[in-house]
Amino acid sequence: MRSGKQLIADSKQFSSENTLRSWLELLSTIVLTITALVVGFSNSVPLIVRIICCVLTGLLYIRLFVIYHDYEHRAILKDSRVAHWIMAFIGIYLLAPENIWKRSHDHHHNHNSKLTLSGIGSYPTVSKNRFLTLTKKQQQLYLINRHALTVTLGYFTLFIYWLNLKSFFESPRKHIDSLVALILHLCISVAVMYWLGAAVYFMALFFPFFLAFGMGSYLFYSQHNFPGAQFRENHDWAYDLAAITSTSRMMMNPVMNWFTGNIGYHHIHHLNSRIPFYRLPEASKSMPELKDVPTTSWSPVEMIRCLRLKLWDDEKGEMITLKQLYS
Repeated sequence: MRSGKQLIADSKQFSSENTLRSWLELLSTIVLTITALVVGFSNSVPLIVRIICCVLTGLLYIRLFVIYHDYEHRAILKDSRVAHWIMAFIGIYLLAPENIWKRSHDHHHNHNSKLTLSGIGSYPTVSKNRFLTLTKKQQQLYLINRHALTVTLGYFTLFIYWLNLKSFFESPRKHIDSLVALILHLCISVAVMYWLGAAVYFMALFFPFFLAFGMGSYLFYSQHNFPGAQFRENHDWAYDLAAITSTSRMMMNPVMNWFTGNIGYHHIHHLNSRIPFYRLPEASKSMPELKDVPTTSWSPVEMIRCLRLKLWDDEKGEMITLKQLYS
C-alpha cells in the first residue's frame, strides 16, 4: 500500500486534461443551463415542465460551479483567454467572484482539517477545550456558523454575505468583483420581479439559486465534517493525511455524480486538485488505496449525523455533538 506522499506523486498521471473534452463539458453545461433557465421562465410551457426545469437549473448551477472551481484550480483550460472571460462571468453570476473565491478556497486546501476559529474558506472547527475558553459571544457566533440553518441557507449566508458583502466591505479595492456580482444579481432580480412578477421570480430565479447554493454548502460542509473525520493542530498537520483521513467521499448515483461534477470524489480532489473533475473516477479505480475512505451520502440520517457534529474532542479523537460536550 502506497503512502500518502507516494499517492500524491502517483496521482499526477491523472492531472493532464483533454482540452477538447474540457471545452465540451463546459459548453454543453452552459447550453443545458440556458435552455433549462429559458423554459423555466416561459409562460407558454406547462407548469409541471417549468417546475422540472427550475430544479434542473439548480442542479446545473452546481455542475457549472464545479467546472468553474476546477478552472480556478488550474485543472482545466488554464491557458485559454476565452475560457478566462467565460469563467470570470460564471464566477460573478454564481456569486463566487474570482478574487475572494480563489483566495479563500486555496486557503481551505492548504489548511483542510486544521483546528481553527476563523474558518477562512471553510466552516470553523475548534477543540472542546478551546471552545470552553471562548467568551459567550464567541461561542454563540461559532455555533451559528456551524448551524444546520446556516448551511441550508447557503444562498444568503455563504454566497451573498460571506463571499460578497463581507469580502467587499472588509477590502473594497481588492474585492470590487464582489460588488459587481451583488449589483448584477440585484439588477437581474429586480428586473424579473418588475417585468414578470414575484411568482416567476421565486420559481425561475430564486429557487434554482437557493437549491444550488444550499446543496453546495452542505456538500462542502459534510465532506469535511462527518463521523470519523480527523482534525489536527497546525504543528501536527500533514497535507496528504488531511486528504485521506479528513475528507470524505460522497456516495451518489451516476446522475448525481454528473450534476455535481464528480465532487463526491472529494478526497481525491484534495489529494491532487489539478486532476480534472472528469478524471476523478478514473483515478479512484486506478488507486485502490483511495477506495477505503470515510463516506457520506444524501441519506437524511447521514445528513443529521453530520450536521449535529460541533467540536473536536482531543481525548476521544473524534468530533462530538453539543449534547456530548455537556453530558
